[in-house]
Amino acid sequence: MGQQESSLRIYLRLLSYVKPYLGIFVVSIFGFMIYASTQPMFASLLQYIVDSFEQQNRQSIYWIPGATVGIVVFRGIGSFLGNYFLAKVSNSVIHVLRCQIFDRYTVLSNTFFDNTNSGHLISRVTYNVSQVTSAATDAVKVVIREGLTVVGLLGYLFYMNWALSLIFIGVAPVIGIVVRYASKRFRKISRKIQASMGDVTHVSAEMINGYRVIRSFGGEDYEKKRFREASSNNFRQSMRLVKSSAIHTPLLQLIVATALAVLIFFALKMMDESSAGAFIAYLTAATLVPKPVRQLSEVNANIQKGIAAAESIFDVLDEPDELDTGTHTSERVRGKLEFRGINFSYANTDTLVLKDLSFIVDPGSVVALVGHSGSGKTTLASLIPRFYDHSCGEILLDDMEINQYVLKNLRHQIALVTQHVTLFNDTVERNIAYGALAGSTTRRDVVRAAEAANAMEFITKLPEGLDTVVGENGVKLSGGQRQRLAIARAILKDAPILILDEATSALDTQSERIIQDALERVIKGRTTIVIAHRLSTIEKADQILVMDQGEIAERGNHSELLEKEGSYAQLYRMQFRDLVRS
Repeated sequence: MGQQESSLRIYLRLLSYVKPYLGIFVVSIFGFMIYASTQPMFASLLQYIVDSFEQQNRQSIYWIPGATVGIVVFRGIGSFLGNYFLAKVSNSVIHVLRCQIFDRYTVLSNTFFDNTNSGHLISRVTYNVSQVTSAATDAVKVVIREGLTVVGLLGYLFYMNWALSLIFIGVAPVIGIVVRYASKRFRKISRKIQASMGDVTHVSAEMINGYRVIRSFGGEDYEKKRFREASSNNFRQSMRLVKSSAIHTPLLQLIVATALAVLIFFALKMMDESSAGAFIAYLTAATLVPKPVRQLSEVNANIQKGIAAAESIFDVLDEPDELDTGTHTSERVRGKLEFRGINFSYANTDTLVLKDLSFIVDPGSVVALVGHSGSGKTTLASLIPRFYDHSCGEILLDDMEINQYVLKNLRHQIALVTQHVTLFNDTVERNIAYGALAGSTTRRDVVRAAEAANAMEFITKLPEGLDTVVGENGVKLSGGQRQRLAIARAILKDAPILILDEATSALDTQSERIIQDALERVIKGRTTIVIAHRLSTIEKADQILVMDQGEIAERGNHSELLEKEGSYAQLYRMQFRDLVRS
């Protein structure tokens, strides 16, 4: 598919969003038709004025002022109808597009987010959509209004003298060649501008989210340099677009002006029998053509930016959903998990992260995964809620392959507590209640969950208790407090399967004891997968799997593994020595 055909296809797809608002869109076009018709009206009025003056027709002075005001009023009505209703259509389209992008983000796979940085994703919702706004509002308005004006003026010129007007039309192919070349360049640069804007957003987001790390390691100057480089790149690309547009517009004006000069020359030759009014009206209409042509040429850059932006937006909208072929649902599973010969590698890599894993987790039992960083513990846990799909082998939940469960129903059975707690810039109550969004949750339910998580002792000391806003990602709370809110959220969800991914590894000893006490209550009656860095937290596990480079090196309970004097025993003694020293 050629670039021109692709641009047309994208723009037509963008315009297809106008269909629900077709009636309003037609009203706006009608308004612009009224606006465009006033240009030939002014030329005709000028012809009448000149001829009346030449013929000494003094009676016309009584209605010419009224006609002038009437044309202006008529033009104003058309301008209002066109501008207001087109803006209503375009802003509605932008709202729909923005919501569709956000909705897509909620159903795309983990792999998509792994391969795309957050700055570019945010930029598509904000900056890229604003570029579509420019194409859908300003550009369409100018194209329709000025395009109809040009058509109206050319129609008037042909009505006055068709042979002479053909000379003026002869310049159209030259204009078309210039516009086509400029369009390709504008679109190419616009893509680079959007990519550079994504980099600016990405660096900004990293600085805002990691400002404590940046300051503690003295990275201010480095981050300033990164941002300046990203912003400078955006500046350079923007100036390239401005330069191209600045050259393109005067060039088109020169072509049109040359055609106009030739037209005046031939008009003096060919309109010798016409009245002075007709001659002046013809030249007036001809001189009115360059202005809308110039505006049409300038809007081409905005259209190309809009097409490039729409292309990036449609890439997201066309991205396939997270795979969900399941048909089975369960009100509440028993919680038996079985892994059979599981192999797994991340997308676009051939390296196996998990290799031929097989084990069974009985309902209500606790299985702990231990091992060095990079041994595959978190990856294994991520396969259970299908954040990633296993490439080989089977994972059974209650003797049924997890791929056969409807994805939403599968995840409804699982509660997840990780080391990196995600809290929303909302109240404590609403952050806890996030664990039961699907049901009707009362404040009493939230309080019970908070009490079970040993969280009420600090919640009652907050300025507004449960109604205290925790700040972005819980910045106003300590690590232990955030962790307890995450546990309360998991308790409120009341899922039969619980995954604890390094839930206490980043906490001090006192906070760990408080949270460990809460976790012991949480895991009762639930199938629990514990990923532990501190081995003291999983001594009571029914089964411990020691992982090494994606394989199970050892398995057994705490006592059995210590007796084996293998990897687990070495890890345990090493941590015990570190604990004694501290």
